Amino acid sequence: MFYFLKPLPENTMDFTGWQPFIKNDWFRKNFMVFVYGLQAVLVVASVLLGVWEFTSLLVKIAVFCIVYVCHELFHIVVVYRIGDLSLTHSGIFFWLNSDAVMSKARFWTFMTLPFLCLTVVPAVLLPVTGGFLFGLLRYIAWVNAIIAGSDIINSMLILLKPNGAKFYRGYYKAEK
Repeated sequence: MFYFLKPLPENTMDFTGWQPFIKNDWFRKNFMVFVYGLQAVLVVASVLLGVWEFTSLLVKIAVFCIVYVCHELFHIVVVYRIGDLSLTHSGIFFWLNSDAVMSKARFWTFMTLPFLCLTVVPAVLLPVTGGFLFGLLRYIAWVNAIIAGSDIINSMLILLKPNGAKFYRGYYKAEK
């Protein structure tokens, strides 16, 4: 089931043996400061590189919205058959939550697929493009990198977890 702008139902799972995904309390409480910092660095870098100057404001807004929707759809593709999803928000930020128990590989794919498809692939195609397409691909790559700030940090944290780990709603359990 997909919950739109509503949280997932309360979980009834027994969390015995599960550990918080981010163990350090200070880092967990300040996680979004790191995300906002990364996003700010990416915005400044994109402005300095002239990414925002390739076309009209209307086209940029439309492309931004399309990139955001595609970004979220890539997340959904990874988990739509294994659990419920909830699109929730805080202020202007939206994110997906899932109640699926995911393996390390699946959770890493969940976090990384939008970044790979909408930032890495367009960036790789840049050298063989020119004109408007070059500006469009560069814009898509940078906009998605900014949107994916949290995903980038989470992807790196997932790689630090033990192989065979299972992930669920902000917790993980190392399988033996």
